[in-house]
Amino acid sequence: MKQIISKAAIERLALYFRILKSAQEEGVEIISSEEIGKRTDFTPVQIRKDLALFGQFGMKGVGYFTNDLLNKIGNILGLNNHWKVAIIGIGHLGGALANYRNFANNGFKLTALFDKDEKVIGSKVHDLEISDVKDLKKIIKEREIQIGVITVPEAEAQGVANLLTDAGVKGIWNFAPTKLIVPNEIHLVNEDLAMDLSMLSYYISKN
Repeated sequence: MKQIISKAAIERLALYFRILKSAQEEGVEIISSEEIGKRTDFTPVQIRKDLALFGQFGMKGVGYFTNDLLNKIGNILGLNNHWKVAIIGIGHLGGALANYRNFANNGFKLTALFDKDEKVIGSKVHDLEISDVKDLKKIIKEREIQIGVITVPEAEAQGVANLLTDAGVKGIWNFAPTKLIVPNEIHLVNEDLAMDLSMLSYYISKN
C-alpha cells in the first residue's frame, strides 16, 4: 500500500532543503540533526522522523553529508527535475516574481513570461522577453514548460488556467484571489495573500 505523507511533513522537508542549501554555500560538509534543528526550530527527533519516512540517511554518531542529503531531498521533492516555469501577468506581483533570483536555486527555471498589455509585450526581464498571452499555448508546448504561475486579475484567472491546461502544463501556482476549476490531473496550489494577512491580523490582535 502506498505510504501517505502529510502536507506538514512535505513542508518541513522543503525547509530542510533550504537549510541544507545554505549550509552547502557556507562550506559545511557534515551536518547533524541537532544543527538542522537549531536552524529550523524543529527537534532533532522530528527531523530524523521526517527523513525516516523516505529511507535511511546519514551515519549514526556522525551526521549527514550535506551534499548527499541535499541531493536526496531534492530528488524526493522533485526539485532536481529543474521544472520549467512560466509567469502569466507581468504587473507588480508578476514582475516581482519574475525578478526573484532564487527560482534557479530551488530547482525551477523561469522559461517564459506572458502579458496582454501591448506596452509591456516585447520588453525583457533579465533577458527573458515578455510574450503575448495569445501565443501562450504555442510557446508552452515549444519550450516544454510544466508549471504556470497566474498573477492576473481575478476575472481573467480562470481563462488563463484554461489556456495553461490546454497547453499541457502539469501544475498551476495561482495568486489570483479566486477558486479555479482545473482537471484532476493538474496540481493546483493557491496563494491567497489577503487570507494570509487576515490570519496575521488575527494573531496580532489577540496579542
